Amino acid sequence: MSDSIQQEARQILDQLAFMPFEQCQPLSRDFGNIPGKVGLYAFRHRTEELLYIGKAKNLRDRLRGGHKAFLWGWLDRYNPDDVRISFVTISQWRKPG
Repeated sequence: MSDSIQQEARQILDQLAFMPFEQCQPLSRDFGNIPGKVGLYAFRHRTEELLYIGKAKNLRDRLRGGHKAFLWGWLDRYNPDDVRISFVTISQWRKPG
């Protein structure tokens, strides 16, 4: 992996992991506040911080289709107001090589 791709990946991961909780998107039934674009997303907890990072060809459809992080939240009895989503859209999906 080239240095520029590694730097870009690190910047995206840092953005997902360290975005202030208040700037993350609240959970909703239809995820209308999440774009239908290619990107990376993270489930964040108010005090426990990063719960999960994933990728999707369509962020909104991925979340609307159900997600194991919701099940984990239910099993762990998280308050839905304490869980939010951060995301970064990507204009071009890069394949190694």
